[in-house]
Amino acid sequence: MNKTALITGATSGFGVAAARRFVAAGWKVVVTGRRAERLQALVDELGAEHAHAAAFDIRDATAMNAALNSLPEAFAGIDVLVNNAGLAQGTRPAQQASLDDWRTMIDTNVTALATLTHRLLPSLIARKGVIINISSVAATYPYPGGNVYGGTKAFVSQFSLGLRSDLHGTGVRVTSIEPGMAETEFTLVRTHGDQAASDKLYSGANPMTAEDIAEQIFHVATLPPHLNINRLEIMPVTQSFAGFQVARD
Repeated sequence: MNKTALITGATSGFGVAAARRFVAAGWKVVVTGRRAERLQALVDELGAEHAHAAAFDIRDATAMNAALNSLPEAFAGIDVLVNNAGLAQGTRPAQQASLDDWRTMIDTNVTALATLTHRLLPSLIARKGVIINISSVAATYPYPGGNVYGGTKAFVSQFSLGLRSDLHGTGVRVTSIEPGMAETEFTLVRTHGDQAASDKLYSGANPMTAEDIAEQIFHVATLPPHLNINRLEIMPVTQSFAGFQVARD
């Protein structure tokens, strides 16, 4: 195997699990994220011949380009882009939400994802590669407090379809993976570090794991080149669709 995947947000959750899954199958991975010490620990675990760490804040386009421009030759040809970096911030309704939280979600989930994708499109086209964007069921199903987070993930899903249309004839495959409840650091980040809130959400729910989603990412990446999964929506059995809300006098 002489293929390389670039995985954003590889300091925890889906990103770490995906890096492990690809390397286990003989791939090389470029892992990115803000927390350099976590990336280095992952490289130490996987082996420097299999993994390369590129530490930068994905919202910083200058740092992103510098990191990509300095990739070692063995890791420079990207065959699969996994746009995994993203986050939710805050659980309050729109009228009480923090504008800073909204901007952080837009800058990370929308602007940074589009910027990185644009940067890597020439390589992905040349190599007939794969783009896997991690969206969410929140892109389709609204819920109280989801506001801007759901909006950013709706962008990711629609952007994926737009890419698929524009890349028609290039051989590049594009998939939006849209997970439901999965136990990672997601809720800790969303609640600004409230471990009790995270524990309460997942308690007894038998949620999906990071490894569950990593397996789907790897499956999509390794499909025969004539097949494309446009959207993959996945939930734990214990989670389904919320009922409509009705306000009464």
